Amino acid sequence: MPTAIALRHVHFEDLGVIEPVLRDAGYGLRYVDVADSPGAIARLDPDLLVSLGAPVGADDVARYPWLTAESELLRRRADAGAPVLGICLGAQLLALAMGGHLVSGGSTEIGYAPIELTESGQESPLRHLEGVPVLHWHGDRFTTPPDAVRLAATRIDPDQAFSQGPTVLGLQFHVEADPAHIERWLIGHAHEMASVGVDPDRVRQDALLHGERLTAAARAMARDWLAGL
Repeated sequence: MPTAIALRHVHFEDLGVIEPVLRDAGYGLRYVDVADSPGAIARLDPDLLVSLGAPVGADDVARYPWLTAESELLRRRADAGAPVLGICLGAQLLALAMGGHLVSGGSTEIGYAPIELTESGQESPLRHLEGVPVLHWHGDRFTTPPDAVRLAATRIDPDQAFSQGPTVLGLQFHVEADPAHIERWLIGHAHEMASVGVDPDRVRQDALLHGERLTAAARAMARDWLAGL
């Protein structure tokens, strides 16, 4: 049985709606909680690695030293073409590891909104997300690495997703977040929402409005990507 490991930084930011897709694809799945096992990161070598999100700056190594080990793991996998999916913080770390840059300030996006697919994005597994509002939750953003292909953008963020070959995928937005459990996000990120003036009820209502369609699209995207590994 192939193994999949998800690096989890905060408990409610898990694999959400794509977890069943991984299990259905035959992966033996486990979480590694980074806060509890920072020393284990460098030794990981699963068949598939997923690096999830967190309210931490990807370049804030002085405050969060485990970022160094996680970045090195992502760099090794990208260099080897080993399957890796980065989401939000995970995508930022992956982009930095591959030669991209981190951009801070001026691009806070919180809430449900569609992405705009590039031509390459329309030919990728992300095609299932076209026209579907996805969950955005970030202040920092990445630039697409030099050897990667840009897949998606939004009005204020030209770099929302990238890939390198069929095995390396970075997503700034949260395709995995389960709309049925959005309240966990509203509680866990309450301070951030208040600091930028986002109404939690708007996010709550949009989760209800778009949840069923988004869940189906996210799972279709994940199945398509896994099938190509």
